[in-house]
Amino acid sequence: MSVRLSLALDSGDLLPCDAISVVLPTPDHDLGVLPKTAQIVQPFKPFHDHFQAQGFACVPDSDDACDLAIVFVSRAKALARDLVARACLRCSGWVVIDGAKTDGIDSLIKDIRKRVDVSGPISKAHGKIFWFRGQESDFSDWIAPGPQVVDGFQTAPGVFSADGIDPASALLSQALPDKLGRRVVDLGAGWGFLSAQVLKNAKVEQLDLVEADQTALACARANITDSRARFHWADALNWRAAEPVDTVVTNPPFHTSRAADPALGRGFIATAARLLAPSGQLWLVANRHLSYEAALTELFGQVNEVAGDNRFKILHATRPARTRR
Repeated sequence: MSVRLSLALDSGDLLPCDAISVVLPTPDHDLGVLPKTAQIVQPFKPFHDHFQAQGFACVPDSDDACDLAIVFVSRAKALARDLVARACLRCSGWVVIDGAKTDGIDSLIKDIRKRVDVSGPISKAHGKIFWFRGQESDFSDWIAPGPQVVDGFQTAPGVFSADGIDPASALLSQALPDKLGRRVVDLGAGWGFLSAQVLKNAKVEQLDLVEADQTALACARANITDSRARFHWADALNWRAAEPVDTVVTNPPFHTSRAADPALGRGFIATAARLLAPSGQLWLVANRHLSYEAALTELFGQVNEVAGDNRFKILHATRPARTRR
């Protein structure tokens, strides 16, 4: 959290310096203590846009050299290690690591201490922040290997369902009808499994993959070479199509951190209603405990649960409320 970063900067070790790189901050992190010249590295479009609106220079990825790297670690262990290793390679000065206890910061600092002397650490707000000279030790073995292939698809550490096909998406793909129409949108397309199944339908003329995580979208580009596919790095909550579409398929996320946020799924439903033609249809898969039916009924004239199992439900909605656009 921002309080940990402020305390670390107050230590006197870290500033001033010229080139600052801040890796994977979220809106929960107040970066107001940093100069606006700091480069924000954030591949998740809503978070990227959040910091860009604050006046920071934002990029989805970077290999640029820096004098100070501040890394907010992910709870995905492989990704956290990769972020540390890459920061060490491009930073000539201090590498700062911040994370919550629930994201494994304690085990990470333990492993780093085996290789390099650590300053700090500062414990605050259920997490820790510490820093070390990145080029004083070799972390190259922590760099994630090249593209990983699981179940025939390329994925990457830290993306949703990186270890294999998500069972909810698999269930939805089995429920999709032959009649999807000419124009289809996959909202929250991830690394492209569901889109790949949609493109098996020869009647589909164009498929728009909308994904907020650029890392996942890069995997989707590798997985799908069909010329009918269009790839969009965008926030699904505000993305717009050039013209109304026939079908939206989605396995919407319901959290951007550990805390569940069903409002995200409801936002996806609102986007679908806005994108669809009057005769369009929405196909959605969700965990059984998520109550999306009220949002669907408000925005669609007909809503049915058409398939599912004890974990997931497949919802089909038609007759979008055009007057609500």
